[in-house]
Amino acid sequence: MPYVLALDQGTTSSRAILFRDDTSIAALAQQEFPQHFPASGWVEHEPEDIWRSTLATARAAIAKAGVTAAEIAAIGITNQRETVVVWDRVTGHAIHRAIVWQDRRTAEICARLKAEGHEKLITERTGLIIDPYFSATKVAWILDHVPEARARAERGELLFGTVDSYLLWRLTGGRVHLTDATNASRTQLFNIHTGEWDRDLLKLLRVPRSMLPQVTDSSHHFGDSEPELFGGAIAIRGIAGDQQAATIGQACFSPGMIKSTYGTGCFALLNTGTTAVVSNNKLLTTIAYQLNGQRTYALEGSIFVAGSAVQWLRDGLGLIAHAAETGPLADQSDSAQSVYLVPAFVGLGAPYWNPRVRGALFGLTRNTGPAELAHAALESVCYQTYDLWAAMRADWPDADEANTVLRVDGGMAASDWTMQRLADLLEAPVDRPMIAETTALGAAYLAGLSAGIYPEPARFADNWRLQHRFKPAMSAATRQRKLAGWGRAVKGLLASDEGE
Repeated sequence: MPYVLALDQGTTSSRAILFRDDTSIAALAQQEFPQHFPASGWVEHEPEDIWRSTLATARAAIAKAGVTAAEIAAIGITNQRETVVVWDRVTGHAIHRAIVWQDRRTAEICARLKAEGHEKLITERTGLIIDPYFSATKVAWILDHVPEARARAERGELLFGTVDSYLLWRLTGGRVHLTDATNASRTQLFNIHTGEWDRDLLKLLRVPRSMLPQVTDSSHHFGDSEPELFGGAIAIRGIAGDQQAATIGQACFSPGMIKSTYGTGCFALLNTGTTAVVSNNKLLTTIAYQLNGQRTYALEGSIFVAGSAVQWLRDGLGLIAHAAETGPLADQSDSAQSVYLVPAFVGLGAPYWNPRVRGALFGLTRNTGPAELAHAALESVCYQTYDLWAAMRADWPDADEANTVLRVDGGMAASDWTMQRLADLLEAPVDRPMIAETTALGAAYLAGLSAGIYPEPARFADNWRLQHRFKPAMSAATRQRKLAGWGRAVKGLLASDEGE
């Protein structure tokens, strides 16, 4: 029986999952790693922590399953997107901590680019808006702030990569510097229409072309791992950014299909086929996947705070000991209170895109307690998803026919309370799949497809199985009242920023 090893390198932990040829899970290992917050709005990772935790979990999963490298047909990599690593081409040592996608330190650079009138060009070429979220300004910041970095980069001594290319470089012993089209499309340096690094954008951000990896299909033979890592070389045959991998794992291969992943943040992707739809509602146009040289596009809405709102309840406020307690606690809340949390801890993502605002609570009373805060935290994720859902339906011409079901995955998808409230507010069914590990499954599928283990997309989609469908049950009056309250809360927060 051939196996496929998926390396799922996330924002707070690294995981490795070994899939069988029928996509069932043979073994799983997970390891958290430290987060670094050197200043307000700054988020960093040690690249060595990323590498060590990835390697450790991969070895642990292989050991748990009791298999050898010879029995593993391929490795697939999926990763936190937009996070930036810059390292020495010869030694492999990173010249700075990885700057994480959540990091907002480049807000001033982004404001300057907007003021200079570059947003139209950047959006036309990349499908992205100017925001600190994306990789380009993070790379520029490292080159500007690490002594000698820019000169070294111009001499060809440094390499840049998102986490996938960094892991690939380490796995192959420094022999391969590649990335796939999905990760390239998140850097804000890649032209999603031509499928090439954009010379004008590289010049604008002063990023030398020699630093960048070559871009390939998402399902591709990227190289082989060093034999000593796993007791034998294993082909690396699949790479996709985590949200695109989840889209694949959810089998959203047909235009109009939509999935939403709830991890640290929340990310909804709507497959738009071979058409790169331009959003009128501040959504992103991105590459969903690239197979056989053919790019498939998506509209994406990004929410920066989802699961991290629950982490805030646990670690910041100490209201819960475990995330699973949040739903039962929210059930105990006072229905007479209308408490709204706008969790703009690192600014607001789509469809607002305001990096300056910070989180706020509205509607507090003397009787507001832990239950009401838990209720507000979970509901905030649903309200933000509603904003994305509404924007996608406005941008996609066949929304009424196509976008009737939302497929969900990620840690928060396990919360029945949250998923039911999501269905209520969307006024649409929410489908949770049988295989919850959709991000890892997407990476495994890409690798297995290249290795000949898994079938073509249409046949793979036939194997998607429903675990539970949440149907809307809230009255129209209650739904409208709640959505109106959320709208007032967001408006109040945005107005406070304008007032400054």
